[in-house]
Amino acid sequence: VQLQASGGGLVQPGGSLRLSCIASENIIWFNVMAWYRQAPGKQREPVAHIDAGGNTNYTDSVKGRFTISRDNAKNTVYLQMNSLKPEDTAVYFCHADSVVTMSDFGDRYRYFEVWGQGTQVTVSS
Repeated sequence: VQLQASGGGLVQPGGSLRLSCIASENIIWFNVMAWYRQAPGKQREPVAHIDAGGNTNYTDSVKGRFTISRDNAKNTVYLQMNSLKPEDTAVYFCHADSVVTMSDFGDRYRYFEVWGQGTQVTVSS
């Protein structure tokens, strides 16, 4: 399975963006799906995650501003980012620690530690 992240771009401080992470296969189960980010010269850090039960968690710096959600029918996880700050500038990656997919023929596959390719978010005036 591949994860395709999109929705990044250049936005002014205080603006909003919505990132999407679309899976290339039909996901019938996942454990945790998450968004990470990596700023220049810094380590990749977790931003938000959502588990199979719909429970969410956020790093302190984005609480109240970012919202992670999923659309199972579209095999997509979103990250709505509001009130963006310059310090949110980074490449954002989606990640799945464990997913099960099903093909059109009913075959099931399990994947571990799947990363998307990243999408650049730049917050600047």
